[in-house]
Amino acid sequence: MILKGYIRDRISESLDKSNFQKVEVVVDRTQNPEFGHYSSSISFNLSKILKRSPYEIAKLIVENLSDPLELIDRVDIKGGFINFFLKEKAFHLVVKDILEKREQYGRSDEGHGKRVQIEFVSANPSGPLHVGNGRGGALGDVLANIFEWFGYSVEREFYVNDMGTQMNLLALSVEARMKELLGKQFEIPEEGYHGEYIKDIARLALERFGSDIWNLPERQRLETLKEFAEDTILGWQREDLELFGIRFDCWYKESTLHKKNLLKEAFEILKANGYTYEKDGAVWFASTRFGDEKDRVLIKSDGSSTYFLADIAYHLDKYKRGFSHIIDIWGADHYGYVARMKAGIEALGYDPNTFEPIIYQIVHLFRGGSAVRMSKRTGEMVTLRELLDEVGRDAARYFFVMRDPNSQLDFDIDLAKAQSINNPVYYVQYAFARCCSLFRQADLRGIEIEGIFDCDL
Repeated sequence: MILKGYIRDRISESLDKSNFQKVEVVVDRTQNPEFGHYSSSISFNLSKILKRSPYEIAKLIVENLSDPLELIDRVDIKGGFINFFLKEKAFHLVVKDILEKREQYGRSDEGHGKRVQIEFVSANPSGPLHVGNGRGGALGDVLANIFEWFGYSVEREFYVNDMGTQMNLLALSVEARMKELLGKQFEIPEEGYHGEYIKDIARLALERFGSDIWNLPERQRLETLKEFAEDTILGWQREDLELFGIRFDCWYKESTLHKKNLLKEAFEILKANGYTYEKDGAVWFASTRFGDEKDRVLIKSDGSSTYFLADIAYHLDKYKRGFSHIIDIWGADHYGYVARMKAGIEALGYDPNTFEPIIYQIVHLFRGGSAVRMSKRTGEMVTLRELLDEVGRDAARYFFVMRDPNSQLDFDIDLAKAQSINNPVYYVQYAFARCCSLFRQADLRGIEIEGIFDCDL
């Protein structure tokens, strides 16, 4: 028994009886008990369509309400809002439903036969995961769990940016650290990677390849080191994510797009649909025709493709794989990417409403009331692994999802570790422990829990 669903069904039924236009029925739990247990603002939405007052519409809806299970005590109208007061019997039925269905309570087959893909984290394979990746990871995984709970077939995907200048700089940085460890003259590229973890990769590379690595031609040596560094970092990222409770179904590499010739395929579709043009030696996508603030370059004047074309090709492949709904979890720095990506999807011929990007804001760590900007161990950005080692998986996941993704998150490390009711994680765990204790006590006293709720009132 889902009470909100019961009320929503009653309103929908009343709309039919009242010959009102079908609209989405939203029912909310009220914050103030003076306004009942549940409330709906449906009359305001219909007022705009029907050009009638919200109160008049609400009155007609209430007059045509049915209550086959006799769960509603009374219905009030306040300023157009429809407020529902429920009988105690309604909550008894919920308890009975929970006891009967146990861990299956709340499940549904709403998404049966529908495939959803959620792409999240997708950190560059150039360094360890940081706490910002953790927030995106928790959001994506929890959302995937919710979709699965409602019967959807969900695929969790991690996009690996294994191409471009960053990977070449990674190889050069590892090579420089290898020379340093051997006591040779070395120089890390100015835009290279200077973290201590590069030394760790360099040590592993020396153990793996020995002196033979220096006998290879420079190009082959750097390509070997690039692949080794990428595999090593991806291995670390997998370990951290599994420690965090996340397992991906697919690790999709950017290089796959090129192997499958998807950039050319995506470009040809955009061109055939009439959404490309040439200017200043480059080829542009007319994204302003879909509401973007400016047109975007697809092919640069030197003939190379842009990251944006690769992203369009990547999403083309997602649709070709048969997903009915695509969700991307992006960091705050991708906010300006939403309009152009939706434009690209629509230009390919797909419904942009089936693509849903979710933006999350940055995470600020606090300890002892002060901001934590650097790791005590490395003097660099705090990694996800360090946070997990300190507060644990449950606390980290809870704190990452307890605020709206659009809000910046102040993560209080001391609070996450505290064993007091001020810590929401501890409070939930304590409540669970107390419930388990009640069941144990009932068992010791021979009380049959299932038999004490007589809901036939």
